[in-house]
Amino acid sequence: MKQIKLHISYLVFAFISFYTYGQDKTFKGYKIEGDTIVFAFDARDYSKFTQEYTGQIHDFEDLDIKNVVVSGEFNLWSRDNWKMKKINEFNYELRKHIHDFTDEFSWEFKFVVNNTYWAEPSKKDPNVSKALKNGRKIHGVYNLKMYTAYPHKDGNASFKLKGYKNAKKVILAGSFNKWNESLFKMNKTKSGWELTLQLKPDIYQYRFIVDGHWMEDPDNPSKVENEFDEYNSVIDIKEYTAFKLKGYTNAKKVILAGSFNNWNEHDFVMRKMDYGWKYVVPLSGGKHHYKFIVDGVWVVDPNNSVKEYDGEGHVNSVCMVK
Repeated sequence: MKQIKLHISYLVFAFISFYTYGQDKTFKGYKIEGDTIVFAFDARDYSKFTQEYTGQIHDFEDLDIKNVVVSGEFNLWSRDNWKMKKINEFNYELRKHIHDFTDEFSWEFKFVVNNTYWAEPSKKDPNVSKALKNGRKIHGVYNLKMYTAYPHKDGNASFKLKGYKNAKKVILAGSFNKWNESLFKMNKTKSGWELTLQLKPDIYQYRFIVDGHWMEDPDNPSKVENEFDEYNSVIDIKEYTAFKLKGYTNAKKVILAGSFNNWNEHDFVMRKMDYGWKYVVPLSGGKHHYKFIVDGVWVVDPNNSVKEYDGEGHVNSVCMVK
């Protein structure tokens, strides 16, 4: 799927709950536990390895494993930085916070044995793709692909397509999985098709693929035109974010104003608490500027060290939602 025109007209809001999510056992090589990416290597899952410098492929059973490293786009394909912890004779593990990764929604990676040998994944695994070099596919070389979006029954975004009961297969594809045409298969229900995903806060575009035919979501009025003179549907995943101002307990009124509400000086009246003031607002993923208005006086957040100029000589506090 090619990139589309960046013209967004409407947004759809979806609620994100504060639960710990466990990934369905769908993908090879990793799982997601809450805000942690857990890379998992099991030597018994691999039958071939590639010698990096010669390109020769050998049987995995002939390899004496001394260490295993996670190597991918996220660490510039380093062969030694992300060393895994040995769990038992066959298994290795590495845990990374999801904030260690950028805003990409998928990453390619491999397991490197003894800092030299690339473990070759099975082409039957659902998150395997051909490796690329300078934009071209490399013959016979495959990488695992990690998605920060994944199906989960308690996820924060439910996609539904009504009808199409005679369809054999319906796929959900979007910017959250780089428009993969086979990864997210939807489940058939009494009323049509459905799939629930866990997504990071952000604005996403998506389409349904019904027996090979691409279509927008007919029940979602939020959509953007793409380069094929058709439309992609749009969903905005927001996270409820609590703004707190400690102190100022003698103030009569405190307002929260920021880039997320057009710096409105009246709407977001904060609630008085024992420690100070609080206001909770749903925010899209990304950077947001804000200030507090304490009895008519604008102040930055004294408990937030992250501040930026707004280009007009004003200093604002910064909130990042990921």
